Amino acid sequence: MSLNLYGCNKNTLLALVDNLKLSIAASIYEPTLKIKLPEPQDNINHDVLLQDKKTGFELFEPNAIVKYLANDYTTNEYIKLEEKQIYKALLTNKKESLSKIQISFPSKVELIPSQIILFASLYPIYNGTTENKWFVEFASNEKVAEGIKSALSITKLEREKETNTGAQNYNKDILVKSQAERIIPKSNERNILITSALPYVNNVPHLGNIIGSVLSADIYSRYVKNRNYNAIYICGTDEYGTATETKALEDGVTPQQLCDKYHKIHKEVYDWFDIEFDYFGRTTTELQTEIAQDIFTKLYNNKFMEEKTTEQLYCEKHNSFLADRFVEGICPKCGYEDARGDQCDKCGNLLDPLELIEPRCKVDGAKPVVKQSTHIYLKLNDLEKPLQEWVIKASEEWSKNSKTITNSWLKQGLEPRCITRDLKWGTPVPLEGYENKVLYVWFDATIGYVSITANYFKDNKDTSTENWQKWWKNPKNVELYQFMGKDNVPFHTVVFPASLIGTGDEWTKLHHISTTEYLQYEGGKFSKSRNIGVFGNNAKNTGINSSVWRYYLSSIRPESNDSQFSWNEFVGKNNSELLANLGNFVNRIVKFLNSKYNGVLPNYNIETIPNYSDFVNEINDLLSQYNKNMENVQLRKGLELAMSISSKGNQFLQDNKLDNSLYNDHPEKSDTVMVVGINLVYLIGSLISPFMPSTTTKINEILNIPSLSIPDKFDIFISPGHNIGKAQYLFSRIDDKKIEEWRKLYGGGSSEGK
Repeated sequence: MSLNLYGCNKNTLLALVDNLKLSIAASIYEPTLKIKLPEPQDNINHDVLLQDKKTGFELFEPNAIVKYLANDYTTNEYIKLEEKQIYKALLTNKKESLSKIQISFPSKVELIPSQIILFASLYPIYNGTTENKWFVEFASNEKVAEGIKSALSITKLEREKETNTGAQNYNKDILVKSQAERIIPKSNERNILITSALPYVNNVPHLGNIIGSVLSADIYSRYVKNRNYNAIYICGTDEYGTATETKALEDGVTPQQLCDKYHKIHKEVYDWFDIEFDYFGRTTTELQTEIAQDIFTKLYNNKFMEEKTTEQLYCEKHNSFLADRFVEGICPKCGYEDARGDQCDKCGNLLDPLELIEPRCKVDGAKPVVKQSTHIYLKLNDLEKPLQEWVIKASEEWSKNSKTITNSWLKQGLEPRCITRDLKWGTPVPLEGYENKVLYVWFDATIGYVSITANYFKDNKDTSTENWQKWWKNPKNVELYQFMGKDNVPFHTVVFPASLIGTGDEWTKLHHISTTEYLQYEGGKFSKSRNIGVFGNNAKNTGINSSVWRYYLSSIRPESNDSQFSWNEFVGKNNSELLANLGNFVNRIVKFLNSKYNGVLPNYNIETIPNYSDFVNEINDLLSQYNKNMENVQLRKGLELAMSISSKGNQFLQDNKLDNSLYNDHPEKSDTVMVVGINLVYLIGSLISPFMPSTTTKINEILNIPSLSIPDKFDIFISPGHNIGKAQYLFSRIDDKKIEEWRKLYGGGSSEGK
């Protein structure tokens, strides 16, 4: 253990002892002589200098000065002890050196040179203690106290830095638990099944697609897992249907080759965006066929299917019946010119392609003709009553636009909908006479959530149906959270749950649906064909870290209204929020701890921080709001609150004036600011982990600590003695010149962004 005062290093310790001798002697004897520290130009190796103004007489040795001021040159046992043993022990700066010295303390206090010299030498050891009666009484003398104050004021206390060994000291009960290899619902825990809309496989996702489904689901998944709930996040590519067949025809490849290509592209994009699926699968699997056909067969056997011969649009140019989404025309309800055959994106109404005014084939622009074909229809009308009863109970946890869209459907009344199509690429219809038809993708795709979960277990060498059914046929113990854009709502709140109800099996159905409005690009729409907008691969090509993209998209998530992507705002949020707020707070506190404390957390005293309880109450109030909003899937507000806590951290450092003066003049307060500040960094790192996981990883590397589970209240999670690592820059400033460069590249003016 170092022999120190406030952690002084050896040189400071010796300077303090010398200054104490002189200051106490000066206070007692009130000399007319001047005592000063030597200047660099004096070229003197001594710590002190006594000088007679009139004669120029000088003394350098502290003990000699004390004797001179007292006019007492007696050398007794205490002076000999101090000069021969105690001072040598001080030079080692080790307590064990002093413990070997036998000291017989004076029986009473006398203001004489020997006691001044002895007291000053022992001050670093006994200051603040009451174990030595003589020392306490000597220190309490008015003249001595005045001298001590003077010595401390002129001694530059360079504090002894601890050795950073990389040691850790934290509460191990507050960490994020590791996930099991196979995540299975647990009877004594909260079990959450999370899905995001399966992205269609024939194109590259743009930023609106990403924030609308996979990123939003990932943020929520990371939040609940950080809270140590038992959760699984399932997604994959939607690969069947006319769109795939047609795109494959255009590209001169087979549908399977097309799906393989784009499944890989999607996965690469999501990997770069740090989307952490527990399993990212696909719908073109044997288990998809098995489960979808089982659901179809049960609906058929339960009389919820009927056969109809109907008229469909047929393109004579490429000799194919047209899927609803591959027919475009004028919406009969609102007049929108680019309505699809299944739905109008402007008014949101579901359509029949035969209703469209001036229909055209989306593939080649030809005018389709009407032909007859026999298909199977799902009798949604017969399922309307049990569905409506379920909606009333379940929709309490739904977003506002989800309720509005669902209630609009139910208000209009449900009608039978065709669930088969004249295609080759899809799940075969398990009925005799339907060998050349497949299940319609809007019926088939949502079943993909189930089959992908089953494939998750299959890939983990679990071929039984038991474990996937523990998720999907366990409504009492599993909560299903689904994320998507608003155009997908009816398929998840009406068609899919109605199909599950119609099987007669006990399925896990929707608990909470989180939908987004549309993300616009700089006042317009994303368009791959016209090279307008940022697509998944473009984001990577900018060279900007995925955490910045995740942060920006989360901050403008279109939760209740359409929102706009803006390059000005993107750069502004990076520079003024991430860099100036979060980055500044972390960097400032970490650099100070490394510089002044060698990265070792000191002991602390909360009482040294004025109004500390009020500050903690403010943090806890924001933390409570954060958890409430995140639980309710108000993700944008959750991010805003996390950044508010970061702002409070910056204000905390400002209010307590963290600088060299605080460190030197108010060491206990400086120590406490360090401990509170580092723990705030740890807390904020956990709060931003759902939004910017790689940034949190970097913060935890800096702090030399595992991930903190998002708590209900702020506390001192990391204790004194913990050793942090070196500072790292979390964010970099983006030059404003990049705005116009990117706008030109991704705004339709260049082919480079394709």
